[in-house]
Amino acid sequence: MPLPLKFLDWVALAWFFVWWLGYVRYADVHARKMPSLRSRMNTLRQTWMSELASREVRIGDINILTNLSNGSTFFASTTLLILGGLLALLGTTDKVASVVMELPFTKQGPERFWDIKILLLTSIFMFAFFKFTWSLRLFHFCSVMVGGAPPFDTDPAKRAEFARHAANTAGLAAESFNNGLRAYYFALAALMWFLNAWVWMIATSWVVLILYLREFRSQALMVLNETQ
Repeated sequence: MPLPLKFLDWVALAWFFVWWLGYVRYADVHARKMPSLRSRMNTLRQTWMSELASREVRIGDINILTNLSNGSTFFASTTLLILGGLLALLGTTDKVASVVMELPFTKQGPERFWDIKILLLTSIFMFAFFKFTWSLRLFHFCSVMVGGAPPFDTDPAKRAEFARHAANTAGLAAESFNNGLRAYYFALAALMWFLNAWVWMIATSWVVLILYLREFRSQALMVLNETQ
């Protein structure tokens, strides 16, 4: 049975994923050529782990890692609640459609059409859940690495090697967390599909613009650049 999607819906769907995947790729490549929040934070993580390796007492560093992992735990738990709500909506599609149809610019469609929209949101939040839980595990790995860090008076080369590996692990955890947050941004854009495909495409472009400005043109980045 063919999917109840019109040509414009397919265009909007392709637009959504091309912009999402394209921005992720662009941010990865562009961060190597110019300052970004990601590159600056990676530099600070390297400095942090180098200082950590030179300290005898590292309880404060463990507390920082605990605070960072709490963010991943919070979003993972929240995402599970959202997934539960979305799955519950699949059983009441007719009610969802009746409520959404009261909004302006909304176009009528068959019941299966609304199911597809809910399933898209469900897929996005499932992706976010896996990213947040993986981030949580990586922060735990980093905590174990800090617990097994070489003594502060050991060979400098060994401490530098530890600092590099620990900073890379913390950076991977932060990147996974960041990808989960991006999924939330794009999920908000996907909500606009409940109105119509044109609004969805505009919302997707707007989200990409916001992500770019925050990553490469934000005031926070200017402050971090001044600390280098």
